[in-house]
Amino acid sequence: MWLKINKEQILEKYKNKEDKLLIAKLIDKIQTEEKQNKLVYTNFLDTYQKNIVEKTLKQLNKENVIFYGGYDNSERTICIIYPKKLKNLSKEILGEGILEIIRINLPKESFGKFVHRHYLGALMKIGLQREKIGDILVEENGADIIVMKEISKYIKENIGGLTRFSKAKIEILKIEDLRKVTIKKQEIKVIVSSLRLDNIVSELTKTSRKNAEEIIKQERVFINYELQTKNTKHVKEKDKITIRGKGKFEIKEIVGETKNGRIVVLIEKYV
Repeated sequence: MWLKINKEQILEKYKNKEDKLLIAKLIDKIQTEEKQNKLVYTNFLDTYQKNIVEKTLKQLNKENVIFYGGYDNSERTICIIYPKKLKNLSKEILGEGILEIIRINLPKESFGKFVHRHYLGALMKIGLQREKIGDILVEENGADIIVMKEISKYIKENIGGLTRFSKAKIEILKIEDLRKVTIKKQEIKVIVSSLRLDNIVSELTKTSRKNAEEIIKQERVFINYELQTKNTKHVKEKDKITIRGKGKFEIKEIVGETKNGRIVVLIEKYV
């Protein structure tokens, strides 16, 4: 097949080993779908991974695909590659056999006690890989965790064994039972000498400019889901900045300048 012949050529453009492996697996799945005429899907992709997968699919003129994370505008999604005979099915129907929800209902004494990192940390503690876990939607009384159906029973059987969730009620639910999603944001106002990326990262991570430069060097910073490695890159209004390990932010407004010429920036942090 032409796709097999060009596989190495496609992979040549990716220098990062993780990116190369992701695209190699994607091509293998496309070939499986074409040869066996069956639905296949990836693990969960973050926004950066989704971006490079989309570019590869476009390069391959592959159209019978959808990205689905359980709800509209989900942060983490799987890529479903389906045979053309299923083209009239919605993404919800295609995804219902792949994804499920783990709902953690906290006892009253634990309401408001846990945030996103507590739930993610618990999943890591019982041996799960991040790629099997979608968005974690946190409420005061617990959380809905979108996961691959293949691991839902394992999570239910093991997460209650952790002290923090020992009194919680753990349920496996269909993806259609997901709670209504509300995107929460927190406004942050920062004052910087310029709109250079290292200045912004320094403020968002509450660290020194030197440490911010190191974070960028470690390939942890993305603007509009594109990897950025230049400290001197300038940000602008509406840019979405993702810092691995620190969260996702949006430049809401360049407010103006102070009397001494420093720039006031209003930023929204996704929480």
